[in-house]
Amino acid sequence: MRRALLIIDMLNEFVRGRLALQGSEELVGRIASLARKAREAGVPVIYVCDSHLKDVDFELKLWGPHALKGEEGSRIVNGLSPEEGDYVIEKRRYDGFFGTDLDILLRELGVDEVILTGVATDICILHTAAGAFFRGYKIAVVEDATSATRPERQRRFLEYMREVYGAEILSSQEAIRRIGGGSP
Repeated sequence: MRRALLIIDMLNEFVRGRLALQGSEELVGRIASLARKAREAGVPVIYVCDSHLKDVDFELKLWGPHALKGEEGSRIVNGLSPEEGDYVIEKRRYDGFFGTDLDILLRELGVDEVILTGVATDICILHTAAGAFFRGYKIAVVEDATSATRPERQRRFLEYMREVYGAEILSSQEAIRRIGGGSP
């Protein structure tokens, strides 16, 4: 099985900015460890990042201006900067597959399983999991490397992804073992 680690929306806006999620700062170290392990094991690391167009994207009407292309809020948070060989996919919708090259990239890399980390479990992680499911990918979500918009929503949406998309819910330690070639 060929895996890829997806780091979703770990941006200044959602970690330290106006829409910062409770607990998102704590994810940085865990996700950095997963990314290090992935690079060591030759597993692709792919950043999937909001990059909205000002005054155009309808999502801005719901959430207000956030993660605008080229602005500080759309930059990947310090401590998780992409390294040589990593990939960055910009998105304008919740689903990392919708209107992006993510599926093409994964297929070119021969990936059949995506390991999801980042924010928000109940929005962009959820919809990217749906996009992966509809395209036939196996899905794993790292429970302690994701965070929901509200803490009480974390468990509910992890369970939803497990039940509806067949996602495996892993701890970061289980994910590290999986990335390194072992089973969780």
